[in-house]
Amino acid sequence: MTRLTRAVAATVLTCSLALTAGVATAAVPGVPAPGARMAVTQSARPAVLPAPTGPHAVGSTVLPLVDRSRTDPWVPTADGRALMVTLHYPAARSGGGPAPYATREEARLLAEQLGPGVSGDVLARTRTYSGTDARPAPGRHPLVLLSPGFSVSRWTLTALAEDLASRGYVVASVDHAYESYGISLPGGRTLTCVACTALDEGGVHGSVVTSTRAADMKYVLDRLVGPRSVWRYADVIDARRIGMAGHSIGGASAATAMVADRRIDAGINMDGAFWEDLPAEGLRGRPFMMLGTHDETHLPGGADASWDRTWPALDGWKRWITLAGSDHFSFSDGPVISRHFGLPETELPADRAVALTRTYVSAFFDRHLRGLSRPVLDGPSTANPEAHFQNP
Repeated sequence: MTRLTRAVAATVLTCSLALTAGVATAAVPGVPAPGARMAVTQSARPAVLPAPTGPHAVGSTVLPLVDRSRTDPWVPTADGRALMVTLHYPAARSGGGPAPYATREEARLLAEQLGPGVSGDVLARTRTYSGTDARPAPGRHPLVLLSPGFSVSRWTLTALAEDLASRGYVVASVDHAYESYGISLPGGRTLTCVACTALDEGGVHGSVVTSTRAADMKYVLDRLVGPRSVWRYADVIDARRIGMAGHSIGGASAATAMVADRRIDAGINMDGAFWEDLPAEGLRGRPFMMLGTHDETHLPGGADASWDRTWPALDGWKRWITLAGSDHFSFSDGPVISRHFGLPETELPADRAVALTRTYVSAFFDRHLRGLSRPVLDGPSTANPEAHFQNP
């Protein structure tokens, strides 16, 4: 596991072994004992995300939202439920200069978890490929919602979001209030991870997170594709074609959100434990994919029993794919960050981890939101020997 993985594994929900199956995070193989020091190599130059692979230029804009119809479960005295949304979308042309990766304060708070050799300023300057507020490409495009892992922010899924946008999707990456080390709001205020403390102290079940995120996504959809959209270019979104993917508990939340909102047509869980059982009617025939680590956690019969339990309840098209050499954060920007700062890396190289995640996520949405043939989803291939298909 990388240092990034260990930092997030310090909270109960981030590692897939801290489950209803009853396996504690302390038992995660490969995690050094508390207090163990790891060497890092500092660099003043920013990291560069892998370039998007689709034909479109990519635009980006940030939408702050507040749902005042609900009480925030972590801070009941807050003025509603705050959400920060980054939209990535196919653009008519590049413009506005590269969009920022993260705010300095957001990056600083995550960098503190990674160790003294990681600079938040350098992390915040990670090079992206999207132009700020660029004009969208013409046409109507499917919408994909993205939800990050617990304690990290939406920008840790930027490489995936930009790639999907370059392939013709509008992508809404959502930060959920008080569930990240740092979420910057307009006006300079930053929300920290109140939920981390609540969960560390016990008495709160992970389903609180997944059900809350499902409600978050419903609100985001209402504000994006509802009658009074908050985005002036909302007419480029095809509201008849909506998917959701997430990392870690964000992935588990995809299933919960699909149960709660019929507008979501297809979902992906990237290496997250399911905290809620699907209802008797499953997902009512809608497709779902589980994409995870090829180790003792997410292989059939592995420590995360929630995947074995959920698999037969998936009643539509489904896939269970594991990637050899990956770890929990291989499905995010984690490998790029680890490589840049000299943190320990996994067997699966950073560029390969990003490429495989992009390949299977985009193929899934191409097939189920666009009706395109994507043979890479049909079974093992020589082009991707790391991908193993479970329970065919």
